[in-house]
Amino acid sequence: MKNIAVLASGEGSNAEAIVRYFAGSGAARVAIVLSNREKAGVHSRMAALGVRTETVPRELWNDGSAVVDILMREAVDFVVLAGFLCRVEAPIIEAFSGRIVNIHPSLLPKFGGAGMWGHHVHEAVIASGEKESGITVHYVTKEIDGGEIIFQAKCPVEPVDTPETLANRVHALEHAHYPTVIENLLK
Repeated sequence: MKNIAVLASGEGSNAEAIVRYFAGSGAARVAIVLSNREKAGVHSRMAALGVRTETVPRELWNDGSAVVDILMREAVDFVVLAGFLCRVEAPIIEAFSGRIVNIHPSLLPKFGGAGMWGHHVHEAVIASGEKESGITVHYVTKEIDGGEIIFQAKCPVEPVDTPETLANRVHALEHAHYPTVIENLLK
């Protein structure tokens, strides 16, 4: 059984999709969810699913070694970023090289990098006149959104889209594909 750690900063809908996907699978389980925000919705979502969460203060993320200690204590095999809005520092990346992935709400390399998260991405996609958007699952490296692309799925950008309607379509892709991509990487 592989132990997955999910890093999340927000409401936790992707974390929930991952937990539900692996529930009872025998292949993997979400052992812990770490957040940089004490009041993130992911904590209550995970409590309802019986998954332990821990808040790690921002200053500890900046160093990274304390986070590595937590992940090692929990015997984590694989780290998954799911709406995590804090930079992952070198000690974490090095400790989990090739075993840490992120999902980004655009078709990288477009609309990635510093400042490109959540509604900012969807606003930029619509403002640019793009005809399609989607999701990218990639390995985490020191370069923000610069790691090797593992998987992409596309959806149309409709002429009447708002950032919210596009976000809903992209979230549906995330929930449908991220857990299966993780499963394939664990094999």
